[in-house]
Amino acid sequence: MFLSTILSILGLGAIVYVLFTLAVYALPFFVAMTVGLYVYESDAGVLAAIIAAFLSGAATLILGQIAFATVRSIPIRLAIGALYAIPAGLAGFHAIKELSEIGSAGENWSLAFGSIGALVIGVTAWVRVAALSGPEETPPTITTKRGETVRPTTNKVLCEAGDMPRGWETMRKAIDASRDS
Repeated sequence: MFLSTILSILGLGAIVYVLFTLAVYALPFFVAMTVGLYVYESDAGVLAAIIAAFLSGAATLILGQIAFATVRSIPIRLAIGALYAIPAGLAGFHAIKELSEIGSAGENWSLAFGSIGALVIGVTAWVRVAALSGPEETPPTITTKRGETVRPTTNKVLCEAGDMPRGWETMRKAIDASRDS
């Protein structure tokens, strides 16, 4: 009895781990299944359906990552993130709801657990989409002679203020010399 309880907890933990890990792939999986079934129903064959499903799912994931990484408009990034988070949230809702019903929770508790699961898994998918697109690039900072940290817009402004860090004077002189010749 004790061993079956431990194995059940480990099994449920593994299922929830897989759910969290694969949540970001809910939209590409949905697209892949839709395209694969469409190609199969058009009598193209099983191999063509599998290839079309794989290519469409991969294209959905890659294009979404590229779009999320390159677009800087916040509303568009929110929309792209929502495209990935909403299907993951729906999958999380149904998975957690069914897992709570296995544990013989009542209908209201199952809905509550499912709603919490949808929220948590949707946010997890959103964060993973953002992480897959790579880190935000920030401009370099320079510490001036006065100890201030600045983000230079042009080197000319720093040269005129005399705030160039050590070693940059030589570079500035070389650039000025190349302009004069």
